[in-house]
Amino acid sequence: MFTLSVCLLTHNSARLLREVLPPLITVADEMVVVDSGSTDETLDICREFGITPFYHPYSMHGMQMNVAIERASHDWVLCMDSDEIMDEQTVNFILALKAGEEPAKNKAWRLPRYWYVLGEQVRTLYPVSSPDFPVRLFNRQHARFNLRPVDDQVEGHTCSEKMPGHVRHDTFYTLHEVINKLNGYTTRLVKYTRVRPSITRGFISAIGAFFKWYLFSGAWRQGRVGAVTGFYATLYSFLKYFKAWYQYPQIKAIQAEQDVDTHTHSLQK
Repeated sequence: MFTLSVCLLTHNSARLLREVLPPLITVADEMVVVDSGSTDETLDICREFGITPFYHPYSMHGMQMNVAIERASHDWVLCMDSDEIMDEQTVNFILALKAGEEPAKNKAWRLPRYWYVLGEQVRTLYPVSSPDFPVRLFNRQHARFNLRPVDDQVEGHTCSEKMPGHVRHDTFYTLHEVINKLNGYTTRLVKYTRVRPSITRGFISAIGAFFKWYLFSGAWRQGRVGAVTGFYATLYSFLKYFKAWYQYPQIKAIQAEQDVDTHTHSLQK
C-alpha cells in the first residue's frame, strides 16, 4: 500500500476543471495544483473543491511539472494536465494499485490518453498517434520530467506498464486555440533546440507532413476536424524551419552564448 500525490497544472482551465478534478480527488491522498496565472474562474473552482493552488510562472511544461513534484508530500506522484479527464476504469486501476503492495521504486505507469480536437476523437495529432501512452505515475525519487521545449517526457524509470481505461485529452477546443498553440510550440522549439534554418527544407517537410498526417493517416475522412489536424501538421512542419531561418542571426548569437556558458561551467568543475 502506498500514498499518492496528484500534481495538476492549470492556466485558465475553467472550461473542463469540474470534470477533471473529481476523478483525481478520488485517487489522491494529496492534491498539488500549480497555476501559472489564471484570469478566469480556475482558482475559484479549485477552492470549491477545497484546493489552494500554488502560483509559479510558466516557462516550459516539464519544468512546471517538476515544480509541482517538488511541492508534493509523497514520493509516488500522478502528474496530470487540466485538459485530461480520467475514466472510471483508470480510476479503479489506480485505487487497486495503491491498495496492493508498494511497487518497485524504479517502476512507472503509462496513461492511456486519447486525443480530442474540437470535441471529436482523432486518430493522429502531429507528432503523435492516438492513443499515446505517456508516463505519468512514478516515484519522484527515481524519475522526473526532462526539459524538452515541446513533447517533454518522464525520465529515470527503468520499466513501465500501461494503465487500462480511457483518458480523454480534450485539447484544441477552438480554431483560435489551434493557431495559438501552433505558434507557441514552434517558437519554443526554435528558441531552445537547434533547427536547421532553411525555407526549402520547410517546404519539403510541410509536403511530407501533409501526405503522412492528413492523407495516409486517414485524417481526411474526418471532415473539418481532419482538415484542422492536417493543417496543424503541415504548418507546424513548415513554421519550425521558417522561424529558424527568419530568426537565424539572433538564434545563432543565443546558442553561441549557451555554448560558452556550458564550456565555462565544465572548466569550473
